[in-house]
Amino acid sequence: MARATAKIRLYVTAELSAGASVALDRDQARYLFSVMRLVVGDDVLLFNGADGEWRARIIAARKKDGVLEAVEQTKVHMSPPDLWLMFAPIKKARTDFIAEKATEMGARRVMPVFTRHTNSDRVNAERLAAHCVEAAEQCGLVAVPDVLAPQTLEKVLADWPGDRRLMFCDETAVGGDAAEALRRAGGDKWGILIGPEGGFSADEITRLRALPFATPVSLGPRILRADTAAVAALTIWQATLGDWA
Repeated sequence: MARATAKIRLYVTAELSAGASVALDRDQARYLFSVMRLVVGDDVLLFNGADGEWRARIIAARKKDGVLEAVEQTKVHMSPPDLWLMFAPIKKARTDFIAEKATEMGARRVMPVFTRHTNSDRVNAERLAAHCVEAAEQCGLVAVPDVLAPQTLEKVLADWPGDRRLMFCDETAVGGDAAEALRRAGGDKWGILIGPEGGFSADEITRLRALPFATPVSLGPRILRADTAAVAALTIWQATLGDWA
């Protein structure tokens, strides 16, 4: 397998294989040719979330579009663990941060969830997806998480698949070994649920604790901001059951 020498990485939706032609849209063409000043003959690294990473050569460069040709594979495809991250939306920039870090830390799905005390009722799923793509491009990843439209907590729990465990980050819990609790629960399909800045309501906590598929965990003795809690929870799960273990 070839060693990548190109520096710029780009997410595309086209299938990638040796000799495949990849058409660029206007934004991609502007980025490569106007911002990065690439020209015909330069190389770019491409990935689509399914075919690994490929070195591609620019064969046409115009202001509004362009064409690349896939030359050789530089990384095989590797899927992240089957892990979902669900979180109550917060202020826009910090919600974007959560999506970016979920991508970097290997979540396969990102899902905003409305809870009783959620303090932001507007979520742009397309914006979050764009942040996930950008994080994957910058971090050398070959997979991008699916970003789902926001749902209520009630609907998420009602539709929860029977073969998936839920790591419920319970800010009212005191002490306990989160890693040990995850190991006892076992399984390779999981979701992580992060509550809002105002915390889960008493009714929500009661319901979550009663679910047979849920594992309540504490993230330590300090109250964490929602974006910090997301990173902490992903770290604990990855180090215990994920591909860091």
